[in-house]
Amino acid sequence: MKRNYYIVALIMLTFFVISFLTNIIGPLSPEFIKDFKLSDLLAGALPFAFFIAYGVMSIPSSMLVQKYNEKTIMVSAFIVAFFGSLLLASEPNYLTAILSLFLIGCGMAMLQVVINPLLRTAGGAENYAFTSVLAQLIFGGASFVSPLVYSYMVTNLNKGNHSGVFSLLQPLVPHGLTWISLYWLFTVICLFMFVILLVSKFPKVELQSDEKAGPWQSHVKLFSKRVVILYFIALFCYVGTEQGVSYWMSQFLFEYHKFDPQTTGATAVAYFWGLMTAGGILGLILLKIMDSRKLLILFSIPAIICFTLGLFGSAQVSLYSFSIVGFFMSVMYPIIFSLALSSVEEDHGSFAGILVTGIIGGAVVQILIGALGNMIGLRGGMTFLYITFGYMLSIGFWAKPLITNQTVFDKKDKA
Repeated sequence: MKRNYYIVALIMLTFFVISFLTNIIGPLSPEFIKDFKLSDLLAGALPFAFFIAYGVMSIPSSMLVQKYNEKTIMVSAFIVAFFGSLLLASEPNYLTAILSLFLIGCGMAMLQVVINPLLRTAGGAENYAFTSVLAQLIFGGASFVSPLVYSYMVTNLNKGNHSGVFSLLQPLVPHGLTWISLYWLFTVICLFMFVILLVSKFPKVELQSDEKAGPWQSHVKLFSKRVVILYFIALFCYVGTEQGVSYWMSQFLFEYHKFDPQTTGATAVAYFWGLMTAGGILGLILLKIMDSRKLLILFSIPAIICFTLGLFGSAQVSLYSFSIVGFFMSVMYPIIFSLALSSVEEDHGSFAGILVTGIIGGAVVQILIGALGNMIGLRGGMTFLYITFGYMLSIGFWAKPLITNQTVFDKKDKA
């Protein structure tokens, strides 16, 4: 099939938008807490609403995409995300925030199911490794940019800037809720993506056997296997940890060290994602020279050390250490996902759907941190992440994939 570089570019843009909309929740957490007068538990319900949508939508979406076409699913996803963004932008309160985040999460889950097989088809199977890495770098770049955009917008609105786009936002944004401007921006972005997708011509995607979702029976059958449960827990722990650090760090820095969440806190979260992208590039190189299980151990230990410094260090040490955690977490998701798929012989499509459903860890762990935070303080609540970090570290010791990643030394041995 002829390569469709327009669709490849459109998919890259979609990756950027998914990340831009998803990873802003952390920098906004202090605003949610302050403006809606929330306890830690109620604040934890916000990311819960977003990430539980992945548990609700991932497997059904993988089945729907086989019944309908990719374009229909992607257009529908942005319609759902549009209404979610508009809801919070026009009626900002705690209940609309819960519903808004759930709707946006549903849209993002629908997109995640579609875009990887579509990328393989449009960019060519022989180029899939390269385009996948490029997509992840763009995803990370958007995660770095979104908190900075948030900081720029609220700073200008707080100063009463009436030039350019701010002249349009000023009458739409309630006094004292300048962060709502982001959800007006999200509304415009979703509308823009809806129009672009609507006028785009998509190639026909032929799913490979390992990309097809089987019937419910195959999912139930897989869940009876110990290795499937272990890796489901692994993905649950990873997303719970990633979001547990990125969602709560700005509030932690404000609560314990009095850093401004709209500037310093947002920048710290931006660098968490930026360093995660940089670490991912280094991880790609290291995977060519060492076993992925050893690399997982090598990165997990300093991640735990930096997390500890973030929780218990001085103000400056805490500020930098939380961001550096992102660097060492960079290899965890791809390594865990690849080890999981390499540990079963069949039903990879259904297994992938189960693994993606593990994203609900981003929901459940935040509720647990919030509940513990109410009882023993946010620092105490975040210590729950030692359990999830510890589980991911343990994978490097017990994982027994059927196929291990090939290194340059393996090639030399074969030669």
